[in-house]
Parts: sequence; structure tokens; C-alpha cells
Amino acid sequence: MASDSLRIDRWLFAVRLFKSRSLAAQAVTGGKVHVNGARVKPAHSVKAGDAVTFVRGAITFECAVRTIPVRRGPASVAQQCYEESPESRTRREEFARRMKLASALSPRPEGRPEKHEIGRAHV
Repeated sequence: MASDSLRIDRWLFAVRLFKSRSLAAQAVTGGKVHVNGARVKPAHSVKAGDAVTFVRGAITFECAVRTIPVRRGPASVAQQCYEESPESRTRREEFARRMKLASALSPRPEGRPEKHEIGRAHV
């Protein structure tokens, strides 16, 4: 570890909670990220022990910062940098279960439509 704190947008990106730093910064700027219960700006620094909460899609994700990574590394290392709360894990798993059930109930076409079938559907 190079330092004991890091910008919140860089930390969210480094621990692989967002696909890019700009997406992390947009979430922070948009008020979707809170550190220790307070809305913060992208330059706000986080340190070990801080509580980070953010909304991604329909799920509220809550975790505690364990360590500050030196750089964005593999997912196995990134997961060791935070600890997700049990309530957050339960919500996420329940949401995934409901989404899987909903996709199983919706009918899906068996294959791709043929060129002539597409033309007839619009007539």
C-alpha cells in the first residue's frame, strides 16, 4: 500500500465496483455515493474503516473499506479491499433470484426470425 487514503472515485474503480473511473465519478457527482452517511464529491478521500454506500441500478450496495489498493488489480485482490454488509449481500442475492425467476417466466423466441418474417410483421 502506497498511502492510507484514496479519492472515492479512484477507490470505487480500483476495487472493481465500477467499470471505469468516469462512471464512478459520475455516480459520486450524481449523489448516489455516500461515505459514512454523507454525500461526497469525487475528490473526497476514503480510508480503512469508512462505510461506503451507493446505488447501482435498483440495488443499494453497502460496504466497509478494509484496505486501500495501490492500483486496479485482479478481482480476487479487489474483493479483499472491502467487506460487504450482510444486509447488502441479502438484498443483492434476492434481487438476482427475482431477476432469474422473471427471465425464466418470460417467453423467448426459439431462434432468429427469417428475413421474410420480419417484413410481414411490419405490414
